[in-house]
Amino acid sequence: MGTSVEELAKRLGGELRRRGATLAVAESCTGGALGAAITSVAGASDYFVGGMLAYTARAKWELLGVPAEMLAEHGAVSRELAVAMARRMRLLARTDVAVSVTGNAGPTSDTGSREVGLVYVGVCSGGARGEAVQVAEHRFRGSRAEVQEQAVAAALHLLVAHLTERAEATTS
Repeated sequence: MGTSVEELAKRLGGELRRRGATLAVAESCTGGALGAAITSVAGASDYFVGGMLAYTARAKWELLGVPAEMLAEHGAVSRELAVAMARRMRLLARTDVAVSVTGNAGPTSDTGSREVGLVYVGVCSGGARGEAVQVAEHRFRGSRAEVQEQAVAAALHLLVAHLTERAEATTS
């Protein structure tokens, strides 16, 4: 990615401001670090509504509203769950865009077959052209803190790319 978290957060803020769009986050393995990165930018209250730290599977279905059947079928670290978390957060927060991060930051695997460093980032947005969803799978290496930092950067990067692609599709 080659860009710092701080630079990505500033760029994201600019993209959201330019569109007059609002954002919410649903975090798991990043433990609130994504929300912290977004709110480190002065004026983030112009576009950032808030988020939820749904760390356990129970929190994901009881608080966020992800179907328990989905968790049972796909697990807490899955492409399907990342999409569902982003969709639910967007609906709950009533925002234009929502992002989710779920994964295993380590140092050991407590999610069965999900290896350490496996992270899924999901983005969901709505608008005149309907809902748009993207999800990215990552396999990060390093310590727990390094995996979390890489996951935050990946989420910010995907958000910026998603907003940019949506804007280009609207003007084409």
